[in-house]
Amino acid sequence: MSDGSSRVVLFVCQHGAAKSVVAAQHLRRLAEARGVEIECLSAGVEPDDRLPAHVIADLAADGLEFVATRPRLITRQLTESANHIVSFGCDLTEIAAPERVIVWNDVPAVSDGYAPARDAIVARLEPLLDTILSGVPRH
Repeated sequence: MSDGSSRVVLFVCQHGAAKSVVAAQHLRRLAEARGVEIECLSAGVEPDDRLPAHVIADLAADGLEFVATRPRLITRQLTESANHIVSFGCDLTEIAAPERVIVWNDVPAVSDGYAPARDAIVARLEPLLDTILSGVPRH
C-alpha cells in the first residue's frame, strides 16, 4: 500500500472505460477545488480497447478535459499502490483484501444514461474525499 505521503485512489469497474473513469475525473476536480493533491486512477477487470466516445464527450460537457488513455487492467500492483480502492461491483478478492475495498454496487450503468450514473457517483465523492482527508480508513 502507498506510504501515506501521497494519496492514491483507485476506481475499478468491469471495463475500466466508464464508471471508474467518471469517478476518477470528478474526484480529481473535486480535490483540485479543495486544493488537495490526489492521484485518481481507473482500471477494469475486463478492460475495453478504448474509452467510448460518448463518455469522453459527456466528461467534456461536464468541463473535464483529459487525455483519454486506453483502459488498463486491474493488477495486484495497482491495488497495492492505492490508499483507497472503490469497486463498482467487481470481485477483487484475488488481488485486494476485502477490507480495503469500498463497494458501490448500486450505481446505474453509464450505457443506460450518463447523467444518472454521474450523479450517483458524484454524490458519493464528497464523503469519500472527506474520509480520505481525515486519514481514517474506510471499509
